[in-house]
Amino acid sequence: MIEQLLTEAKNACRTFQMVDTDTKIQALHAIAQKLIDQQDRILQANQKDIAQAKENGISAAMMDRLLLSPQRIQEMSEGVRMVAHLSDPIGQVIREMDRPNGLRIKQIRIPIGTVGVVYEARPNVTVDIAAICIKTNNVCILKGGKEAYYSNMALAQVMQEAIADILPVSPIYMIDAIDHEVVTELITDREHVDVIIPRGGKGLIQHVVQNAKVPVIETGAGLCHLYVDKEADIDMALQIAQNAKLQRPSVCNAIETILVHTDVAKEFLTRLAPMFAKVQVFGDARSLQYIPGEMATKENYATEYDDYKINIKVVDSMNEAIEHIYTYSTKHSECIVTKDDKRAQYFMDALDSACVYQNASTRFTDGGQFGFGAEVGISTQKLHARGPIGLSEMCSTKYEIYGNGQIRE
Repeated sequence: MIEQLLTEAKNACRTFQMVDTDTKIQALHAIAQKLIDQQDRILQANQKDIAQAKENGISAAMMDRLLLSPQRIQEMSEGVRMVAHLSDPIGQVIREMDRPNGLRIKQIRIPIGTVGVVYEARPNVTVDIAAICIKTNNVCILKGGKEAYYSNMALAQVMQEAIADILPVSPIYMIDAIDHEVVTELITDREHVDVIIPRGGKGLIQHVVQNAKVPVIETGAGLCHLYVDKEADIDMALQIAQNAKLQRPSVCNAIETILVHTDVAKEFLTRLAPMFAKVQVFGDARSLQYIPGEMATKENYATEYDDYKINIKVVDSMNEAIEHIYTYSTKHSECIVTKDDKRAQYFMDALDSACVYQNASTRFTDGGQFGFGAEVGISTQKLHARGPIGLSEMCSTKYEIYGNGQIRE
């Protein structure tokens, strides 16, 4: 069904990998400006998706993930410009060796090639991925979710128009279909697709991981934790909890569970209760003494809500908190709030999540916030890429070997 598109994308790689830095920067600035110029067109398309989402009864938190506004389009445009200004990783020398036989060996960064991305209802992802792929000389093949169909198509068309007279080939391919069969075709076509990156909920990610024949960079569901230590500054802990859960609960770097040391549980939870009055709370017996809610189950602690819901548990020690995180975490982002730097370092060293914070909201796990301009996703696997996937993570490497007639004896 999409074989022709995949073939065209693969063929485009050979030409696009030769595009120079200045041309890529010009293309990215053209996209950034076109997004602003075509704002009304993009917002009209987004309103079609919003209207359809309302008919389907999508939650308020998920609606927020789908919604575009002039401010969000401005932020997308600024993100593209930030990517344009970042150092070009392609051709960077990672290491260089001079061998005793006179050979000079360089390991350099190169494009991956064709990057297939399957994602759900966040239209800004369309722009983020395209920008990063252009800067890294990769060709992207995008398959967005049906919830954002009109928004994704409009954004892709606007970007393609912006770069039509600048780049020799288009590096942006949007799959214009909503059926699941095309996903299967995309993730199993090893001949034309070099890597697949799923970005979305646990169901989507696991479907891709379990069924792909193409190599996968696994982005993780965001079951993130906040641990309020016995040495915590309670005012700070409350501020971080509020930001990490309530600023934008639908995103993967929002917390789903708060673990509280028993020594500070009463003060922290009593003060948290009015702040979380509109949040559905699932807690253990001890936490429910101080904050209204329902008794939590193992299933609650294993659930990424992406909504105004939170799990709470009182723990007797930091090690108990660490054990809980190992049991339920998706290895995305965790935070400890404490004034004791030694305790913080123990917590941070003990965990193997992609991002571990001391005294800061998990909402900072984001390519833009890390200075990457944008991101393809948050990788929770341990091979090749981990954490926000930016420019360097979207590169492979090769060796260039220079000689003057050497032969192996």
